[in-house]
Amino acid sequence: MKSVAYLAGDGPVRLWGLSGRERLCRVLAKLGIDVLDEHAPAAPGQSVLCLRADHLYDERVVAALAGAPGVALRGADGQLLAVHAPADAAPRARAILAGQQPPDDFVIQTPGDLASAYQERLRKRSVPYVLPITAQDRTALERRLFGTAYKGVTDFITKWWWPAPARLATGFCADRGITPNQVTLGSLVLTVAAGLAFWYGWLAVGLVCGWAMTFLDTVDGKLARVTVNSSRFGDVLDHGIDLIHPPFWYAAWALGLPDAEVPVQPLIWVIVAGYVAGRLAEGLFQLVCAKFSLFVWRLFDSYNRLITARRNPNLLLLTACLLVGKPGLGLWLVAGWTVLSTMVLWGRVGLAIVERRRGPLQSWLTQVGREVPASSLAARWFAS
Repeated sequence: MKSVAYLAGDGPVRLWGLSGRERLCRVLAKLGIDVLDEHAPAAPGQSVLCLRADHLYDERVVAALAGAPGVALRGADGQLLAVHAPADAAPRARAILAGQQPPDDFVIQTPGDLASAYQERLRKRSVPYVLPITAQDRTALERRLFGTAYKGVTDFITKWWWPAPARLATGFCADRGITPNQVTLGSLVLTVAAGLAFWYGWLAVGLVCGWAMTFLDTVDGKLARVTVNSSRFGDVLDHGIDLIHPPFWYAAWALGLPDAEVPVQPLIWVIVAGYVAGRLAEGLFQLVCAKFSLFVWRLFDSYNRLITARRNPNLLLLTACLLVGKPGLGLWLVAGWTVLSTMVLWGRVGLAIVERRRGPLQSWLTQVGREVPASSLAARWFAS
C-alpha cells in the first residue's frame, strides 16, 4: 500500500544547508513517499505519515515508521512527533499530531523501539534518534549527523585521521552547493593524476594526489549522507573507483622506480594477485557464510580491518619509505603486507565455513551489550 506524507511546521535553522522540512522531503523521496500540500487530500487506500518538520529524524526511524501503519512516534520529552495512520485516516492523524485528539487507538513507540541500533551498511551501532532542531543545538546536531554518516569499521587513517578535516570540508561543500558526485569526480581526476605521476617517476607528486584522493573519497560519502543527496550513479562510480584503482597505483609506482631497483614484473604480479585474492575472500564470505561483511564477523576482523593491506595503509608504507629515500623498499613492503593480509583473510573464511556448519554466523556488532560489553574499548572504537 502506497503511503503519502504531510509535514507540519519548520524552522529557520539549517543543518548542513537543509531545513528540517527540506531534509524530511529528501528522506521521504528516497522511500518513494510523496509529500502532499496541507490542503491536498490523500487518495483512497493510501496510508498517511504526518511528521513534525521542526525535528531532526534519523533516517532509520522514518523508514521504520513508513512500514508501520497504526504507530505514533513519541520523543524523549514525551511529545508526539509523528503518526502513521492507516488508509483514510489522514484527518485524525493530523489532529493527533496537532494535539487536538488523543492517540488512543495507536501504538506509541520511541525511536529506539522502531529502529535497530545496528547499521549493517556503515558497519556500526548508533542509537536511533529524533531531536528538536534549535539554534543553540545546531553545532551538536550537525556533529551528530556527521558522526552517524561515518563508518564504524574501516582503516585507521579514515577512522582517526580524516574525521576532523573531513567535517570541515563537508561543511564547505554543503554551504556552497557542491554535490557529492562533483566531489567523486574530483577524486577520479586525482586518481588518474596520481597513477600518471607514479608512472613517470614523480613519486612525491603522485603521493600528494593520492592522499588528496583518499581524503575526497571520505568526504563524498559523508556529504551524500548529511545532505541526503546520494544517487545510484555516484554510488557505483565511488565504489568502482575504490575497487579498481589500487593495483594500478602499485604497478605505476613500480614502473616509475629507477631501473633495476626492484624486480618490477614479479612484484606487480604478486601485489595484483594478492589484492584480487583478498577481494575474492571477502566476496566468498558474503556468498557462502553470511550476508554481512567479513570485517564485522568477530572483533578480530574489525581490528584487522584497521591495518589490512588496503589502499590507505599501503599508501602510508609507500610514503614513509619515500621520505627515507627508499621507494623500492615501499613496494616490497606493500607486496609482503598484501600477501600476509590475504592469507589472514582466507584463513578467516576457512574458519567461517567451519563455523557455519554449526549454525548461522552473527556479527559481533549485533552482540554489543550481550557477549561484548557496550562499555568495552572495542565497542567504543567500532560500535559508534
